[in-house]
Amino acid sequence: MGSLNKVLLIGNLGKDPELRYTPDGLAILKFSIATSEYFNDKSGNKSEKTTWHNIVAFGKMGQTLANYLNKGKQVFVEGRINNRSYDDKDGNKKYISEIVATNIVLLGAKGGAGSGAEITEEGGAAGSNSYAAQGGNAESGYGGAGSQDDDDIPF
Repeated sequence: MGSLNKVLLIGNLGKDPELRYTPDGLAILKFSIATSEYFNDKSGNKSEKTTWHNIVAFGKMGQTLANYLNKGKQVFVEGRINNRSYDDKDGNKKYISEIVATNIVLLGAKGGAGSGAEITEEGGAAGSNSYAAQGGNAESGYGGAGSQDDDDIPF
């Protein structure tokens, strides 16, 4: 039997994303999103627990999304967990877990809630009044309903 490394998240960006490029020109978009769960504590009071997730989008998907993501934007992220380490400026080893995005859908319409659109690997758009990008293929990127104004959509 094989293994599975798949993550599905819906959350809001905590700050504007950072777009950087490797020396060979690969785009890397990094941002974090918050997910919240609500529960009753031992005293019966409603409580909230927020978890922050580091997200990375590579290539054309990252470049495209950099134009549409900003602090507070709600997104659906599909991807895989990646754990890595690096040495900080003082030489200390640091460990980080991040979600490498394979699909990101912007949720909501301008100033309100709405449905998302998804770009399939075949390049077709299914959906509606928001934007999406599909990863994993250098040729896939941005398209579909994103070029329309919300006022132009018949539903």
